[in-house]
Amino acid sequence: MSHKMFTGLLFLFATSVRAQSDDSLMIRKLADEILVNGKAYENLRTLTKQVGGRIAGSPQMVKAEKWGERALKTAGADNVWMQECMVPHWIRGGQDEAYFTATHNRKHQKIDILALGNSVGTGANGLKAPVILINNFSELEMRKNEVKGKIVFYNYKFNERFINTFQSYGDAGVYRGSGPSWAAKYGAVGALVRSMSHATDNSPHTGAMNYNDSFPKIPAAAIGLIDADLLEASLLKDDNTVVFLRTLGRMMPDTIGHNVIGEWKGSEFPDRIITIGGHLDSWDPAEGAHDDGAGCVHSIEVLRALKAIGYKPKNTIRVVLFANEENGLRGGNKYALEAREKGEQHIFGLESDAGGFTPRGFGFTVTAAQMAKIKNWLPLFNPYGVFEFTEGGGGADIGPLNKLFKTPLAGLQPDSQRYFDIHHARTDTFEAVNKRELQLGAINMAALIYLVDKYGL
Repeated sequence: MSHKMFTGLLFLFATSVRAQSDDSLMIRKLADEILVNGKAYENLRTLTKQVGGRIAGSPQMVKAEKWGERALKTAGADNVWMQECMVPHWIRGGQDEAYFTATHNRKHQKIDILALGNSVGTGANGLKAPVILINNFSELEMRKNEVKGKIVFYNYKFNERFINTFQSYGDAGVYRGSGPSWAAKYGAVGALVRSMSHATDNSPHTGAMNYNDSFPKIPAAAIGLIDADLLEASLLKDDNTVVFLRTLGRMMPDTIGHNVIGEWKGSEFPDRIITIGGHLDSWDPAEGAHDDGAGCVHSIEVLRALKAIGYKPKNTIRVVLFANEENGLRGGNKYALEAREKGEQHIFGLESDAGGFTPRGFGFTVTAAQMAKIKNWLPLFNPYGVFEFTEGGGGADIGPLNKLFKTPLAGLQPDSQRYFDIHHARTDTFEAVNKRELQLGAINMAALIYLVDKYGL
């Protein structure tokens, strides 16, 4: 190797080391700001305790949008606006209730249920019918001639073998999403779905279901895990078990909702946009603290902290509090479609929608060359609990950006072990969020936005 070549390589190495050192100091500065002066936890307290559950179309949705507008202005956004979109409006309509009886035990056994989102109700008089235990769709096909006139109880259990519990959720989700319509195909009059959770309590977990218009619409509800086991035991002992179900849910006409957007103009490339976001809507039984209040306050905190330390972004940074992720994705689709109509240039999207637990990594939807570049940054994240960058990730709300623009995406990946204990359940409250864990999520998101803004992809 020539002396000149050796000198050049030495210069490049020294430059790289110096850049890593500068970046490490900047991220440490961000961490100190968030840990000492952070506003994410108090923002979340206000959202959950003063607004609470905020299902699309509800008065709480409107109240949450106003909260988001104030929070973004306080965080220092140059411009804040509401991006209108039509959203579905499902209402629960009252208290859901159910019980079962069996010939071997005529006593009514109350069971804890929550109607599934978008489900029709039973009406005020309720529905009483024999129940049939179905463990999976294969069994449904084998026993389809036994289903007519009955309530199908899908007892598909969360897979215990998956370490990442989002895999269990993806595996079981089809029973909630389309199970009621598959039961209706064979004449079922109602559906109960085992809650999608590893939890040890009895809180039912609601969530969206979607009807197939080719079949009748039947009422559907999630059942708590302890009660699911009780009902299973009764049916295994005596298949002459009857369930009474009363739900009052109904769909109303679509109504106006909004993405709440806060923008910080870039100093060099104001037409290039980096989007950070979480979804503002939640299910109604609880406060939506982890899903997705945490993602909203994470995103606001990134902007606030970068401004607080005096950072000047090259590119425009947008924080988007998306509307209607839970039962329609209207907000995410609207954001991307309007971006296309305006000819906007979206260079990166980051989403937090996996809870406010301790961050473990990020998942990326990027090219191979971009992934190779990103992996060089991983040591900078290690002091703050992130040790893994994986391929594949992003989020439902920023997904349309990739679909329309091939925008590189990333999603924060907190530890997943406790997330589905509370997901879509009454237990998703402010008290379930740990302040330090929430702050660490914001630190890692801010670090990633800083690096992408500084170096690009």
